[in-house]
Amino acid sequence: MTHAEMLARAHEVIDTEIAGLQKTNQAIDETFCNIVDAMVSTLERGGKVVVTGVGKNIHIGEKIAATMASTGTTSMLLNPVQAMHGDLGMVTPIDIVLAISYSGESDEVIRLIPSLRRIGVKVVGMTGKMDSSLAKNSDWVYFIDCGREACPFNMAPTTSTTATLALGDALAMVLLEARGFKKENFALFHPAGAIGRALLFRVKDIMRSGDRLVTLHATETVKEAVVAMTSAKSGCACVVDDNGKLIGVFTDGDLRRLLSTAPETAMERAITDVMVKNPISVGIGALAVEVLNVFENHKIDDLPVVDDEGKLMGSIDLQDLPRMKIL
Repeated sequence: MTHAEMLARAHEVIDTEIAGLQKTNQAIDETFCNIVDAMVSTLERGGKVVVTGVGKNIHIGEKIAATMASTGTTSMLLNPVQAMHGDLGMVTPIDIVLAISYSGESDEVIRLIPSLRRIGVKVVGMTGKMDSSLAKNSDWVYFIDCGREACPFNMAPTTSTTATLALGDALAMVLLEARGFKKENFALFHPAGAIGRALLFRVKDIMRSGDRLVTLHATETVKEAVVAMTSAKSGCACVVDDNGKLIGVFTDGDLRRLLSTAPETAMERAITDVMVKNPISVGIGALAVEVLNVFENHKIDDLPVVDDEGKLMGSIDLQDLPRMKIL
């Protein structure tokens, strides 16, 4: 097989899966809403979403259950084999089961259904065959209409597992919004790592203040700004009025641009003549994740922090965030 043939085949596999996702997307109908409603009702009663499957689908199910759990939907993965040997004790009558089998005929999953029925749970069958045993024995059928597999023999689960995962993501994200899940709630389930820090930390936890904050008044010059910025090892000076309200910022970048155009007079210029007026700022109560969005959307390196009245409280330097493991 030549390299050209390898590349062509790789593109073909991905194109097949993209086409499968598009077909799956078009097949989503009102049944999806009914499933969401049933799951929301289950969660409100104190129940959980139990995800089960076998083979490749148990790995897909694990991801779906984990995504749900991380976004506030109480969920767990149930191995159908282990379930028949005691793990069914983890399932309660107020739960709802998401059973995954593309063929709808996976023995381990089908044998589990009668036991689930005896417990009294509702079952959502996630399958690509509407006339399958799973579909016939489910309360709702979540149809995986994805076309052929990317496998040249149309056998190895490829397109179908990709589509199943995408449908699981759609379900988890709609559940998130239907239940009013917020960024603050997200932080509760991600206390570790960069995600957790970005969601738990607030601006006041990461901003520069005191001796590390360069504050200038309207009467000062560029030279005084440079001296203060050098002393504080800061790339930004914040300019305030007599009431302490932010009126502008002056950065290293502004200094370089000024020196390139008027080097002889640059240092004696009034800071109010060369500062960026009405700069972008952030409130002191904002979350670190909101700061990241501001930096990304506006392509800036320094961000002043103000209170509700517009008074300067601090500033955030983009270079500080990696040290705090926010980025």
